[in-house]
Amino acid sequence: MKRTLRIWDLPTRLFHWLLVVCITGAVICVNIGGYWMQWHAYFGYAVLSLVLFRVLWGFIGAIHSRFITFIPSPQRLIAFLTGKEGGGFGHSPLGSLSVIALLLVLGIQAGTGLFTDDDIAFQGPLAKYVSNATVSLLGSIHALNSNILFGLIGLHLLAIAYYQWVKRESIVMPMIQGDKEVDVEREGSGLPAVALLASKDGAAQRLTALLSLCVIALLLLYALGIISF
Repeated sequence: MKRTLRIWDLPTRLFHWLLVVCITGAVICVNIGGYWMQWHAYFGYAVLSLVLFRVLWGFIGAIHSRFITFIPSPQRLIAFLTGKEGGGFGHSPLGSLSVIALLLVLGIQAGTGLFTDDDIAFQGPLAKYVSNATVSLLGSIHALNSNILFGLIGLHLLAIAYYQWVKRESIVMPMIQGDKEVDVEREGSGLPAVALLASKDGAAQRLTALLSLCVIALLLLYALGIISF
């Protein structure tokens, strides 16, 4: 039995597309270099704010954005891989793990960037608080981790292409519109009852998300000494 459900609430959708914009902007700016390194940093601060928001939203957000229904147990992952259970309404178990990996790698990338110093155009706001050896180490991690990030993004794009052209199922449109037509019996097998519900996406949830993101961004910039109250 198929029915249309609100899967991705507006805050989750905006998080996704803002993250795409910020990562793209950061990559463009770092490749231009010079003055644009400062904008690379601004995009980095935005990415870190978004990642921290997404972690918070994983606990207080709409049902399909919460980690409790998002992260698969080993048993569910095995059942999905062996075809005994469906993939769920949002991300499949494999997709969920890839998203967690992306959040982790993005957090490392943005976090290490705060300590980088190229001795030419940019010094991270926390670089002055650690030794030169630590700056060098974290700078190396920042460079290496970027390759891992690009690899995960590549896998994400391949998965989108696979679903679009092989399985004939769009996973992009639900992230734009929020709604998805789901087969409750097939895709919802093995899921807890709460995961079969539509995500709440009203004014209260959206206002909570907006305030949460603003508070996170302001506290981050204050902690980094970029703004003062």
